[in-house]
Amino acid sequence: MVKKNSTFQSASDPQSALERELPSQFPLTRTNFILMIVAGVMIVLGFCLMLGGSTTTEAFNPDIFSTRRIVVGPTIAFLGFVAMAAAIVWRPKSKVGADGK
Repeated sequence: MVKKNSTFQSASDPQSALERELPSQFPLTRTNFILMIVAGVMIVLGFCLMLGGSTTTEAFNPDIFSTRRIVVGPTIAFLGFVAMAAAIVWRPKSKVGADGK
């Protein structure tokens, strides 16, 4: 008698091919996606704070040296990138059931 490999999915067994993963088996949770959205908004906000007019050959624009454009904007964008990395690797605490698993 030959045993079937348990990882093999046959075409004649459609029920096993349609097994769904449990939400606890997903690599990212809803909280991860919410944190990634917040981080993305921080990145976009940081780049928007860096926007502004430039200096041309006809006129000097002193706004290119403003604190908003050279300190605040890049800092918020950098913190957004750090928050994005943290949001991706963040894993919620697993709840221990009554049976200890």
